[in-house]
Amino acid sequence: MWAFLIIPLLFTLKEDLIEVMADKKLGFWVLTALVVGNMVGSGIFMLPRSLAEVASPAGVLLAWGLTGLGVLLTVLVFGNLALRKPNITGGPQMYAKELFSPGSEKGILTGYLVSWGYWVANWAGNVAIVTTFASYLSTFFPVMTSKAPLWKIAGVNIAVGNAVTFVVCSVLLWGIHVLILRGIEGAGKINFIATTAKVLGFIFFIVITLFAFQKSYMLPLYAPKTDSGLQVGLFGQVNHAAIATLWAFVGVESSVVFSSRAKRQRDVKTSTILGLILALIIYVGITLLVMGALPQQKLITAEKPLVDALSAVVGSKGSYIMAALGIICLAGTSIGWIMLSSEVPYQAAKQGIFPPLFLKQNKNGAPIRALTLTNIMSQLFIFSTISQTMAQAYGFLIFIATLSYLVPYIISSVYQLKLAITGETYEGQRRNRTIDLLIASLATIYSLWVIIAGTSDIKTFSLGIALLAAGLIFYPSVRKNRLSKNQDSVPDKVGKSA
Repeated sequence: MWAFLIIPLLFTLKEDLIEVMADKKLGFWVLTALVVGNMVGSGIFMLPRSLAEVASPAGVLLAWGLTGLGVLLTVLVFGNLALRKPNITGGPQMYAKELFSPGSEKGILTGYLVSWGYWVANWAGNVAIVTTFASYLSTFFPVMTSKAPLWKIAGVNIAVGNAVTFVVCSVLLWGIHVLILRGIEGAGKINFIATTAKVLGFIFFIVITLFAFQKSYMLPLYAPKTDSGLQVGLFGQVNHAAIATLWAFVGVESSVVFSSRAKRQRDVKTSTILGLILALIIYVGITLLVMGALPQQKLITAEKPLVDALSAVVGSKGSYIMAALGIICLAGTSIGWIMLSSEVPYQAAKQGIFPPLFLKQNKNGAPIRALTLTNIMSQLFIFSTISQTMAQAYGFLIFIATLSYLVPYIISSVYQLKLAITGETYEGQRRNRTIDLLIASLATIYSLWVIIAGTSDIKTFSLGIALLAAGLIFYPSVRKNRLSKNQDSVPDKVGKSA
């Protein structure tokens, strides 16, 4: 029901904002809000629980430190490439094509596969966000957690709570779809309002939960964990936690994805760095405070850890305060991620590495076909979670999505390495070239480490490969379109020479 109330409110806010802010380009603060809004989304609400499952406090702290440093290096790569290659817009996956010679078949195929993997990851990421939205909405409507059987389909028991959750998630997804169709810029400004509200809300949370912090809940700092009957040491815990902490930073590339819509290219780099710093402060502060406000065993089993932490300070009212903040936060995050998800195939099509059908825009400049196909696929993922609990669905989805996001991250770092090694764009800038070479090398090592740690499980590795391979089905249409364009250009050249 809250979804039905929130969506009309978003439409009202949008109309007010368009009257006051009629500019069709995205400014520095809107870009920063997209970065913070997309990073500080579903992860902030479930991350303390996910980390407590796989690592002791010492492992969590080390994972945050390594991930924060690794993502900072990756952000510096993004920012540098945005300034050195301002003509390449649409996101980090676009650099895959540039690793090869212009017009190379290898370059087109690589760019297509990386863009495909990033787009597929967004389907899963969108569902992780909307299912977490439903989880916090259940604080006001307990029927959403009801285990009462409703019906049985193909041997799967569907509970009342799962069915209601499915409806709420679907309404949120398609309500935002309609909102974005009415204008990318207006939707971005609504995301700015939602991001401002949630940053203020999280500052409130941090201040309040300081009073519930108990050092004893953080001790011992290190204790072995068990995984499939095997004992996991500190380094193993850091490896497992690295995937979860990286999910917190997925979305840091949001400003880069929307670079073609930015007022100024320099805003892309500064908004990304500022967004990262703000998100890191919020994430680390909240994670540590929740770990210090709840006993480890209670935290590991918590469906809504932030709600439980705040309730420890202010009683039952805390659950409603935090749930309301969660609803606002996740509604705004959903807008930002669905915008980004549709922008990816649209920009890839503009670069000639995705089927041309994704190029169609409506009268408001929204990529209508890219948006529709993205949300149809997200809807299918919502179907896949209908028989699972929120925590189970969330954990599975973010793991697969995070590994998929790493591919364009490492591609960006490798492309920066190529520029620094060859000296392209570095004429007379020996010092900058050396510094950028070092940053790109370390960023590449970081991404490789997380990929190796995350794909050590053969099941996960196989699923990731299968998702990428599935994209090959549609590649012939990309190749056919490029061949057609090349053939059309031949008569023009002949005519001019004649």
